[in-house]
Amino acid sequence: MSDTTPVDRPADEQITERGSNRSQRPTSEAFKQFITSQWGPRQDLGVTPGRAAPFTAARRARLSARFPGTRLVLPAGPLKQRSNDTDYRFRPHSAFAHLTGFGTDQEPDAVLVLHPTAEGEGDGGSHHHAVLYVRPLAPRDTEEFYADARYGEFWVGARPTLDDVTTTTGVEARHVDELREALAKDVGADGVQVLVIAEADDEITAVIEAIRTEAGTEESASDDALAEAASELRLVKDELEIELMREAVDRTIDGFAEVVRALPRAVEHRRGERVIETTFDAHARLEGNTVGYETIAAAGEHATTLHWITNDGVVRSGEMVLLDAGVEIDELYTADVTRTLPVDGEYTDVQRRIYTAVLDAADAAFAVAKPGAKFRDIHAAAMEVIAARLEEWGLLPVSAEESLSPEGQQHRRWMVHGTSHHLGLDVHDCAQARREMYLDGVLEPGMVFTIEPGLYFKADDLAVPEEYRGIGVRIEDDVLVTADGNENLSAALPRRPEDVEAWMARVRA
Repeated sequence: MSDTTPVDRPADEQITERGSNRSQRPTSEAFKQFITSQWGPRQDLGVTPGRAAPFTAARRARLSARFPGTRLVLPAGPLKQRSNDTDYRFRPHSAFAHLTGFGTDQEPDAVLVLHPTAEGEGDGGSHHHAVLYVRPLAPRDTEEFYADARYGEFWVGARPTLDDVTTTTGVEARHVDELREALAKDVGADGVQVLVIAEADDEITAVIEAIRTEAGTEESASDDALAEAASELRLVKDELEIELMREAVDRTIDGFAEVVRALPRAVEHRRGERVIETTFDAHARLEGNTVGYETIAAAGEHATTLHWITNDGVVRSGEMVLLDAGVEIDELYTADVTRTLPVDGEYTDVQRRIYTAVLDAADAAFAVAKPGAKFRDIHAAAMEVIAARLEEWGLLPVSAEESLSPEGQQHRRWMVHGTSHHLGLDVHDCAQARREMYLDGVLEPGMVFTIEPGLYFKADDLAVPEEYRGIGVRIEDDVLVTADGNENLSAALPRRPEDVEAWMARVRA
């Protein structure tokens, strides 16, 4: 007997099928008949129209106006494998969530399609009729009910019915099995183009590419235009989105207080940064959906690494910890807040000096963040302060004026990142927007973004005095542009060093 051919496996078994070898699920007819019988009526889930429905309808209408005559395909995306046959917790693609109102772990493999109509005959007088293609709740006399680990009620709980989906979203719902035919209808012959958010679901994108090839329209497709439009649609938040952003920020601030309470325990643990991370992450999971991004819990010199998420370091008395964290609420909107906290509750003189310089830069950025200014003006204002402070401290090899010139930029050695980014469903929201709409865009009421200057002096940086080395400071707030200026949504979390110290003392007491 060959030692390379197992005796209990068919010789022609495909490797992709071998994961089921461990299954001990019964397959007898008697089992099938028994498990699919003697069930009472399903419990009424009490589905009601979602509060997002009127807002998502308006968002779809705005998108429709940019693409008359074009079929628009926005997938929720599939489950993503974590390891072998286990998946990550599902999160729908942000464009899908924005246009349907679905959040949390709803609805893997669903696809929103805006079908073109004659002008004015679409939903609400738009150019399109929206349909949600989903996999609905399976009847209990089907194998999917008990045997399908991806959709089965025994495995993942009861799914909504088509009527449930329509009631919740205000969008017609149809079975996902109808999707392929619906996508291909009239493509090519009558000039219908199909655009898709290509990054959201590789399988859906492949189906659409096949349809285009069959219809001979692949050369005319420009999926980037849809991704761009869906991204720009979120640059100005509506009334509901602003409410949800406030909620995300408030829950995030509560999480920072939980971290302050946990600092003594962090100092005692060999992985104190993990104490901080898990404290905040547990709060985010309890009070929201999860964290909006991997928590940065950077103590000591780790604070000079901008995206330090390993979080395995010690937390030492006398040092600071940079906490960059945000709660993502169930509707998937996230905050993004940073504070650099003294572990013992009081800043040293050097820490306070660096912290105050960063705070002054943030205040300068706030001063220009008002309607009519350009988004890039926020960064420029912060950099003027950063360069001036570095010049005062004798760290720049040139004057602040020379450093601020495009040919200089020496001050950026100690702050290589930008000062602001848009915020919403994604922590770096609206990332596919055109430059003229984002970086060169004019600020409007309803825009939400961060202001987050910093200074980072690495432990081996010989260009700075020894007392500065190993210190990293960032202060980040979430900002709403209003009709006459701006509102700091995270203002309830103290910013000034003396206020931070007083707040930490109150929280610990």
